Amino acid sequence: METTIRVQLLELAEEKYQKFSAALIPNISNVMGVRIPELRKLAAKIAKGDWRTYLEHAENEYFEEKMLQGMVIGYVEMDIVERLSYVAVFVPKIDNWSVCDSFCAGLKFTKTNKEKVWEFLQSYLSSNEEYEIRFGVVMLLDYYIGEEYIIRVLQQLDEAKHEGYYVKMAVAWAISICYVKLPEPTMAYLKNNTLDNFTYNKALQKITESLRVDQETKQMIRSMKRK
Repeated sequence: METTIRVQLLELAEEKYQKFSAALIPNISNVMGVRIPELRKLAAKIAKGDWRTYLEHAENEYFEEKMLQGMVIGYVEMDIVERLSYVAVFVPKIDNWSVCDSFCAGLKFTKTNKEKVWEFLQSYLSSNEEYEIRFGVVMLLDYYIGEEYIIRVLQQLDEAKHEGYYVKMAVAWAISICYVKLPEPTMAYLKNNTLDNFTYNKALQKITESLRVDQETKQMIRSMKRK
C-alpha cells in the first residue's frame, strides 16, 4: 500500500511549491512539494479505508509522508486509548515545526477528552527532546487556553525549559495567546516568571503584534521588555 501512497504523493508534487515549502522549514531537506489541501484529501481517503495497515507500514523518508500520517491519526474514528497509542508512536517522528503544529491542530478529540489528554501530555512537556516539548506546548496552545486551565497552562509553560529555538518560540507564542484570551492572569505571570530573556521578550513581541491588543496596552507591554 505504501508504495502506491508514495507514488500518489510524487504525482501531486509541484516543483515551484517544493522550493517555497522547503524555504519555510529550513532544518529539513526532504520536501516533495505537495500542497496541504491535497494531503488532507489523501488523508481523508486513507482514513476511510484500511488505515491501520497504512499506519503500520507508512514510510518516513519524506516530509509529506510524516505529515500524511499525522493527518490520518487525526481523521480516523477510534477510541481514545487506541488514538493516544498512535499519537505516542507518531510524536518521536516529528522533526520540524510544520509537522508538529499540523499534527496538533488535527487532534480535535482533545476537546472532549481534556483531562485524559492533559495527563498524557505531561511526559512530553517534561521531555529533553525539542520537538516532544514543542508538541506538548502547541497542544496546550490549541486546546487548553481557557479559564479552567489558564493557571496550569502558565505553570507548564514556565517549566518547559529547553535551549531549542522551536521550544522557545512555541512557549512565547503560547504565552501571547494566553495574554490575548486572558490578560489578567497572564499579566500576573509576566510579572513573576522564570522564563529566559529571549523567550520572555519574544512573548512580549508577539503580544504587541496581535490585532486584538490596543495601542495603549502595546506600549505598556513594550515597556516591560528585559534589556
